Amino acid sequence: MKTIKQVLYAGQEKADDTSPFIIAEMSGNHGASLDMALKIVEAAAKTGADAIKMQTFTPDSMTLDLDEDDFKVTNKNSLWYGRKLYDLYDEGQTRREWHQEIFDRAHSLGILCFSSPFDEAAIEFLETLNAPAYKIASFECVDLPLIRCAAQTGKPLIISTGMASIGEIDEAVEAATKAGCKQLTLLKCTSSYPAPPEDANLLTIPHMAELFGCQVGLSDHTLGIGAAVTATVLGGSIIEKHFTLSRDDGAIDAAFSLEPKEFTELVQETKTAAAALGKVSYGVTQADRAAREKRRSIYVVRDIAAGEAFTTENIRRIRPGHGLAPKYYEDVLRSKATRSISQGTPISWDLMDITN
Repeated sequence: MKTIKQVLYAGQEKADDTSPFIIAEMSGNHGASLDMALKIVEAAAKTGADAIKMQTFTPDSMTLDLDEDDFKVTNKNSLWYGRKLYDLYDEGQTRREWHQEIFDRAHSLGILCFSSPFDEAAIEFLETLNAPAYKIASFECVDLPLIRCAAQTGKPLIISTGMASIGEIDEAVEAATKAGCKQLTLLKCTSSYPAPPEDANLLTIPHMAELFGCQVGLSDHTLGIGAAVTATVLGGSIIEKHFTLSRDDGAIDAAFSLEPKEFTELVQETKTAAAALGKVSYGVTQADRAAREKRRSIYVVRDIAAGEAFTTENIRRIRPGHGLAPKYYEDVLRSKATRSISQGTPISWDLMDITN
């Protein structure tokens, strides 16, 4: 089962990298400014992220411009409590006329660029930009016509599963695969902003992978990088994290986004976690070989004459490890020296007369 990294980097050295595919999610952190959006792309490229991701929608493709409770954020715990949905989407949209320039800037910096489409028109538009992949947001996981449309492009498809039941995920997977998707990755996600770590339930990642027979990663809304590193250890093949130049700039998603220094640490630490997994192994590794000599072994600590018995006074278990292992200590004490031995000599079998 190929990962999205292997598919998108086919034939390149990066395809052999076992660390997760790291996505810097711009979302609405551009603050309605193309200049800021381009700066975010440049900063993301410097962190070592694999991709920068946008969201392609208009407020009219998302909701209605009505000042009624159905069309407002009514959750008092939300960062956006009381605001009209239409206004939020208007503020957070990445305008169509910006896309080409953002894609071009990413390409010039060697970082992949793609988007989350929120309707079929967005997919049609993104196809004109040769988007390399598509990401379906958690709230659209139940929009099976949208999933089928994205799958029919033949591009790798990522589906976030926040709030989704097993049955709803199964319907999304079936819709994608029957529509022709060959490279599907599901993302474990907690759809609160920010998400409490105790609600992350990252053990779902390997369970989801086994249940649906596909790659699974993490769309992470927790603060910090701990959840992302843990997801890597659990087999997550994608880590998506919101990215901003500064949490203090007041952008729509900035409060739960990582800044450049933190995102660089995310990239580095997930690579370290992936490399450290290795394989099941016991005994001496290549890195251990020099350290092995610092183990204890049995040494002569006082000059011994030929025929003299070994005693606790003339031998000891000390470092380094060039002599017999400590487990043979009692065997040595039951023997005599075959010749005279000077202090500092490591004990070996040929120095022991064990006939008596």
